[in-house]
Amino acid sequence: MTLKIVRNKPCLLFFFSLLFIFSCGASEKEGAPVRLAYLQSDLHHLPAFVALEKGFYQEEGVTVEVSGIFKAGPEMMSGFGAGSLDMGYVGLAPALVAVANKTARIKVLSQVNKNGSALVVRKDAPYRKITDLNKKVIAIPGHATIQDFLIRKALIDAGIENNGPTIITIKPPEMIAVLTSDQIDAFIAWEPYPSLAVTRDTAKIFRYSKDIWPDHPCCVLVVSTEFMEKNPVQVASLRKAHLKSIAYIENNRQEVIDIGVTFTGMDKRAVALALQNIDYDHTLTTSQALEYIDFLNNLGYTTITQPQSFFQSLTIN
Repeated sequence: MTLKIVRNKPCLLFFFSLLFIFSCGASEKEGAPVRLAYLQSDLHHLPAFVALEKGFYQEEGVTVEVSGIFKAGPEMMSGFGAGSLDMGYVGLAPALVAVANKTARIKVLSQVNKNGSALVVRKDAPYRKITDLNKKVIAIPGHATIQDFLIRKALIDAGIENNGPTIITIKPPEMIAVLTSDQIDAFIAWEPYPSLAVTRDTAKIFRYSKDIWPDHPCCVLVVSTEFMEKNPVQVASLRKAHLKSIAYIENNRQEVIDIGVTFTGMDKRAVALALQNIDYDHTLTTSQALEYIDFLNNLGYTTITQPQSFFQSLTIN
């Protein structure tokens, strides 16, 4: 017995060595799941929902897990700052501010959408012009958001700059209730919250964001700089999956309504209406991004001294 064990030991060692090598190789190839984040019930992030639902990440050889669902972009940027996220769908504004203020190291992989927000008032509100909102209370999702920019642009274009409306921050999921209870006079938010307010028959669209700033940039797909440096092949695959999603949305509008319902929990009528207000487009226009950087600088959210080079360093070509 003893002689047999001694004789077979090299063979057993060789066998287990092979198992170890193959298992290590498989682990290295598969890697840890990519940690994805997006905003709660935000239809701008439909490409992420589609990629998850249709298996586009797996088709590109990447395993993705949802590691965070946030109520606002700055909260997500804190997740990147803490090193707990690898990729995320988020507004361009929070991404710009986080990088400029060195609270997160990220790169913009692609644009997600243009337009897609709206200024909402109560159904019985008598307002007709932007100047009618002077001295009123308007809610935005957060400072330095695209919605913050849009309402301030609308007011400035209407000749209202100082001592105008009172602008407060409220998370979009609470906006409709606060509006209908007369605590605010208007809110501006991303879809589907404006459309949900309309389908509940309690509010109406006062201005679409595309009426304030035509074809404006909105959300982007970002990746952690550290993740990108360590996983360039995965990053390229994630971008391919994202582009697949945008193409799928364009060609399968009815099906993606159902996917939007599944991931947002909103009713089908609200999702269908909301999607009419969103343009999914992966190309980020430099001139509009620079316009937004100027706005952030003017309001003191950032101090970006060389906007063009800053923007180029933020994006991946």
